[in-house]
Amino acid sequence: MKTKKGFNLRSICGENIIVGEGIENIDFSRIISMNESAAYLWSRIKDTDFDEDTLVRLLLDEYDVDEATARADVQSLIPKWLEAGIIE
Repeated sequence: MKTKKGFNLRSICGENIIVGEGIENIDFSRIISMNESAAYLWSRIKDTDFDEDTLVRLLLDEYDVDEATARADVQSLIPKWLEAGIIE
């Protein structure tokens, strides 16, 4: 998988928001908000190829969490990112 070009993480009023830049990514009908761990993952994988295992390893390296919890979180997160159209 890879993040789609033109989507960038911004901090707006203390919230982590994915902002689509460029005319092809402008859709004001919804805002993509990320919690701290999702924003951390996004910042680490931006513009690189990644898979589920990559995201799990990143969570394990950064947070005090067991592998089963990290994997469950990643398995929940990936479909949300796909649905939002910010990864491919």
